[in-house]
Amino acid sequence: MTNKSKTDWERFDAMTDEDIAAGIAADPDAAPELTEEQFRQMRPASEVHPQLVEAYRQSRGTQKQPTKVPVSIRLNPEVVTYFRSQGQGWQTQINEILAEYVVHAQDGQE
Repeated sequence: MTNKSKTDWERFDAMTDEDIAAGIAADPDAAPELTEEQFRQMRPASEVHPQLVEAYRQSRGTQKQPTKVPVSIRLNPEVVTYFRSQGQGWQTQINEILAEYVVHAQDGQE
């Protein structure tokens, strides 16, 4: 099942910089566009506040679970449709089901 984009890509591609700037200016929730001078003044957080960056890095600790391995598998369309319909975390659900299967399969081998 293919998710068709609802974005009008032709309209998007036709937008000029002026169109984009006008859209930003018209949106009360949009942050103002940065100037060239503001870009030149920017510095990495590790340069401006090295102690904060270091404290953050130290506070993260080690990963709680082993790193997952990215793979590509082929699944029946109805399987993918069902799990995607479950919302965010659908791939994690598949992983949990397979992990449970592995535990039960290993229990049967002993």
